[in-house]
Amino acid sequence: MKVERIAPILTVDDIDAAVAEHSSVLGMRVVMNMGWIVFLADHDGRQIGLMTTDATAPVNPDVSVFVDDVEAAHAAAVTSGLEIIHPLSTEPWGVRRFFYRDASGRVVNVGTHV
Repeated sequence: MKVERIAPILTVDDIDAAVAEHSSVLGMRVVMNMGWIVFLADHDGRQIGLMTTDATAPVNPDVSVFVDDVEAAHAAAVTSGLEIIHPLSTEPWGVRRFFYRDASGRVVNVGTHV
């Protein structure tokens, strides 16, 4: 399994205000906007996510890690005994993902584009 992208996700109250603040300070541009989550990126593809409330999961993740084999990542998380917060699911927006909680309580969104 190969990690393809890692992006922190900040939970925000006002998505439009957060986009304006972070893009003006960091010089990043919107590369995805679903209304409840926005990703900003710089010219080299580094990203940060801004989220109000996740559309299908019970909690907001702290970080998003996209991999080339989400099924293998899910199997490894289950084998490791990690708490699965959001089951392996294919989402309507074209992502297959799951969430796990690490020993420090952080929630990690692991996904792949389908």
